[in-house]
Amino acid sequence: MIAGSRGGANRARIIKKLNERPYNVNQLSEELNLDYKTVEYHIKVLKDHKVIVKSSGKKYGALFFLSDNMEEKYPLFLEIVKKLEKK
Repeated sequence: MIAGSRGGANRARIIKKLNERPYNVNQLSEELNLDYKTVEYHIKVLKDHKVIVKSSGKKYGALFFLSDNMEEKYPLFLEIVKKLEKK
């Protein structure tokens, strides 16, 4: 779902960024040089699959970060992405 489907490469880039620290959609768009709507779409997909979670803070807008489950499986995620990138 994350790395192997249409848009998977962008979702993988988002996950890697969110592993560094929480970001909002604007920041991700700028950091990854992606259209805001593209990032917004991938954030929705990742949230729907419980890969990321949203902060409850409203002061600076919603921040997104990796779910606990994804943090635990992050090394496996990196291995899968590396294998897919070699194909």
